[in-house]
Parts: sequence; structure tokens; C-alpha cells
Amino acid sequence: MRTGLIAKKIGMSNYYSNSGENIPVTLLQVSECKIIDRHESSDPHTDKVLVGACKIKKVPKSMKVYFEKKNSEFFSILREFSVNKDDELKKGDSINANHFSEGQFIDVSGFSKGKGFSGVMKRHNFSGLRASHGVSVSHRSQGSTGQCQDPGKVFKGKKMAGQYGDVHKTIQSLQVVKVDDKQNIICVKGATPGAKGTYLVVQDSLKKKGVSSQGSDVK
Repeated sequence: MRTGLIAKKIGMSNYYSNSGENIPVTLLQVSECKIIDRHESSDPHTDKVLVGACKIKKVPKSMKVYFEKKNSEFFSILREFSVNKDDELKKGDSINANHFSEGQFIDVSGFSKGKGFSGVMKRHNFSGLRASHGVSVSHRSQGSTGQCQDPGKVFKGKKMAGQYGDVHKTIQSLQVVKVDDKQNIICVKGATPGAKGTYLVVQDSLKKKGVSSQGSDVK
């Protein structure tokens, strides 16, 4: 079991394989990602490591005392991961993009884009009412939401208009197609949660282990 890392989403781009295949990729930049602390866990085979990213100059007084006890710089984002006992990671070590290899599969998690208050057609893919005569300025409404006098209420969980997006999402089994050591950038096949500038948690895939040969077929 290896530690994960925290990366910044800088946008999407395209890569072309040697066979000419156009691969849409998300660019994740790993910078200032460090091990703040390492301690034993209740599991006899693993330890816990605390990873920080995104350096900042000022923090609240309570957090300042916390970082001073750790003898660490100030970070705005902290995440804890499990690592094997025999892993040589120690306090103060930096994690770079070469932590992952081309062709392997990873899980990426973060908060999705916030869409604000949205109607049922955008939020739940409702078809809406008929766009014909007799439907008066209610083409995108949701229609009836309840039943008759019995039960005489709207059940909890009913799909209705409301806040859309800005929820924690995990996209599993995304493939790493390119690792740029010089710029500390990981190119991941497909889309990931969040807008540009969002910090995401990247870990080894739970479902797909090993490395695919397709990752090395990218120029």
C-alpha cells in the first residue's frame, strides 16, 4: 500500500499515441506536496502519513500552533493516507509526479463544479412538459410532486429543483498516460472532478492493479 498525493488540476489537453489515437487527458500538477508527519496506526501492517499541499504564509492561531509542533511549513490542505510499514517515506520528504508510473490506474477524488440552484431538467435530466398549445410558460417545470389526499404529502428524496454540483466525487480506474518529471505534471486519461485550480486527491486504484502497456504508447 502506497501513499496518495494531492495535485492541482490545471486543465485538460490532448495527447496523440504513436498509432495516431487522440487521447483527451486531464493535467494534474504536483507541487509543494510534502510528508508532514508519520505515526503508527492500529493496523500492525500499516502506518499513517499526513500529507500537506499548497503552501500559505498565514494561518489561524490554532493551526499555527499545530504546524509549529510538527516543525512544518504552513499548508492549506491536509490529507492522511495509509502506507506499508516497510515504506521508507519519512517526515519532510517531498512527493513528486514520478510517484506514479505511466500506464497504471489511479482513483481521483475531489469536489465537483458547483452549478448553483438548478431546475429539474438540468439537475435530474427531466424531459419537461409538452412544448405545445395549452402549456402556459411552464415547459421546464417538474409537474406534479405528490399524490392525492392519501398520503397527502411529498415523500423525502423526491427529485426536485435545488443545489446542483459542489459534492465530493471519486472517479475510479483512470489511466496515467504520461508523467512529466521536469514540470511535475501527471496526464490522466479522461475527466476528473472539479474546475481548474481545484486540488484533488490521487491514489492507486482499488479495482485495477498493475500497469497497462497502453500508457507507454503515447508520445
